[in-house]
Amino acid sequence: MAARVFGDGLERAVEFAGMLERYGVERGLIGPREVDRLWDRHLLNSAVIGERIDTGAKVIDVGSGGGFPGVPLAIARPDLDVVLIEPMARRADWLNEVIETLDLDVIVERGRAEEKVLRKRIGTADVVTSRAVAPLARLAAWCLPLVREGGMMLAVKGVSAQDEIARDASAVARVGGGAPAVFECGVGVLDTPTTVVRVERVRGVHGRRRAG
Repeated sequence: MAARVFGDGLERAVEFAGMLERYGVERGLIGPREVDRLWDRHLLNSAVIGERIDTGAKVIDVGSGGGFPGVPLAIARPDLDVVLIEPMARRADWLNEVIETLDLDVIVERGRAEEKVLRKRIGTADVVTSRAVAPLARLAAWCLPLVREGGMMLAVKGVSAQDEIARDASAVARVGGGAPAVFECGVGVLDTPTTVVRVERVRGVHGRRRAG
């Protein structure tokens, strides 16, 4: 299963899992119960969202934390231009260690997605990803300004995805998002496919719709 998802990057994925096994709990990156389910719950769960991302896309991962979903995605899809955003210094340090150890062509930016200085520095992307960062309304307010018009936000969610959409769709629209849609990634590969909410950026955050 892992070989099918990571392909030529499998060795790097194994090394990343080993780093998490050795240091993840003591550095507050994962809980003690997560060590035995790193592959299905974290690495594979993250990497399969690449099914929804075009070749060569620029991807900004918001709130990367221990590295999810950005690091497994970068390992599985070396064609992507990946930027990891993390506000906490100790986690940003960890991400830099991971990138250096695995020799990944990935950029780590310390900061918050809502900061104007950071937004100006990194620009926009084709895809903005996140996992377990915030409810959909808040997430859209943070992420959509980082998405180019016509690009999309991909938020890894759980069983609450449909409820969040019902509650937050109007808030998403107010910040320039289209109608949220739920997809499953890794069907036929993972025992429990990854649930992803996709939101296209259809207009600027100040309400002016695209011409045409």
